[in-house]
Amino acid sequence: MKQTPQAPGQAVAAPGALRKIITASSVGTLIEWYDFYIYGSLAVVFSGTFFPGGNPLAALLISIAAFGTGFVVRPIGALIFGRMGDRIGRKKTFLTTLILMGGATSAIGLLPSFTSIGLVAPVLLVLLRLVQGLAIGGEYGGAAIYIAEHSPANKRGAYTSILQTTATVGLLLSITVIVLCRLAIGEEAFNAWGWRIPFLLSAVLVIFSLKVRLKMHESPVFLEMRESGSLSKSPIRDTVANRRSLLLLASALFGVTAGLGVAWYTSQFYTLYFLQTVLKVDFLTANISVGVALVLGTPFFIIFGRLSDRFGRPRFILAGLALSALGYVPLFSWIQSAAQARDNVQIVAAITIQIVFVAMVYGPTAAFLVEIFPAQIRYTGISLSYHLGTGVFGGFTPLIALSASSAQGGQLAGLVYPIVITTLSFIVFFIVLRKGAHSVVAQRAGQRFDVHRTETNPTAGVSDSIR
Repeated sequence: MKQTPQAPGQAVAAPGALRKIITASSVGTLIEWYDFYIYGSLAVVFSGTFFPGGNPLAALLISIAAFGTGFVVRPIGALIFGRMGDRIGRKKTFLTTLILMGGATSAIGLLPSFTSIGLVAPVLLVLLRLVQGLAIGGEYGGAAIYIAEHSPANKRGAYTSILQTTATVGLLLSITVIVLCRLAIGEEAFNAWGWRIPFLLSAVLVIFSLKVRLKMHESPVFLEMRESGSLSKSPIRDTVANRRSLLLLASALFGVTAGLGVAWYTSQFYTLYFLQTVLKVDFLTANISVGVALVLGTPFFIIFGRLSDRFGRPRFILAGLALSALGYVPLFSWIQSAAQARDNVQIVAAITIQIVFVAMVYGPTAAFLVEIFPAQIRYTGISLSYHLGTGVFGGFTPLIALSASSAQGGQLAGLVYPIVITTLSFIVFFIVLRKGAHSVVAQRAGQRFDVHRTETNPTAGVSDSIR
């Protein structure tokens, strides 16, 4: 792979090679998100297949809770694969996570129903969700780091923002496959067995992605650390047992990723459940409305990533968190009114605005996290903070919000949780992380490893070197 110098200790891939790196990393991550979210997209359909019947709402809530188990173990996967990425290498780690995710997703498509094997069915389903959670816990951090460690500093936000679209595009892909399958074979057949097709399709997608990723080389930053003997001997201990690094981890969690995760799942997943379960919008209309909004909103992830290279990451992250918190009640009220009037255009418009707010936060986040974590614990630190925030705080948003709405608290009662969490993140980010990579927290964590940093780029507000 041809590389060009950028700053001491950082090799930047040539443009052609960098395009391949971004493509390979992003396609693999997109497929993993597709695998992870296909369950959530279909929970309404197969909620009675793997659990006892008799109470459709209870079955749905149990299915969503099982969906949540995948989020609970994401931080565990972050520790396991984060350590592997910081000790063994970025490439080997996200090859492993891709295989695990694809295997678990395909297995769900083959899983017998509750009527066939009884309680073994939900047990196996939960176990497969756990495997999915472990795998996604190691995927995102590796892909973000791999792209960033090959990118020039003044385009890091732009290049990593392409990766940031994969979660949304993965959800969009899952919805598209579901809608096409349902239209092709009909509602009755789809509800009976056709819902398995999107799960089984994962095997084909994973094989394609593996073929692409096997051609990739190791990150130059990791290779330099390995050659110089500066790799962390215990990335987990250096991340969570050291006071400075732990403070950085907590700042990233409560100041960025918790609010980001809740905003993402509220705008996309909870909106889908809100339309179908609370407002009783039919399955196809709800999914198509969210799908169209995803198409309209996704380009903004890249737009805000690019803008963050020029104007700095913090201002966009702060604006996105604030607008999300302030916008939930009016936007969901708008969806409520539009659904009563059967005005799908307004439903799409309200969802799209939410996604744009999320894009303001999510677009610059990968570059921001890479820049504040020292290279020796970067994989572990980013993966753990990201998946605690998006997995635990964000992943349970649909369950918490839907439960609140179902408990006779009013149709908008579920919005209390996302408002509180996004507001909290705004406050923590403003106080602790507003100065980006130059916050005292980040500097002290870097000093723990004597990380080389060069003079700041005044326009981007980030360090020129991410060694």
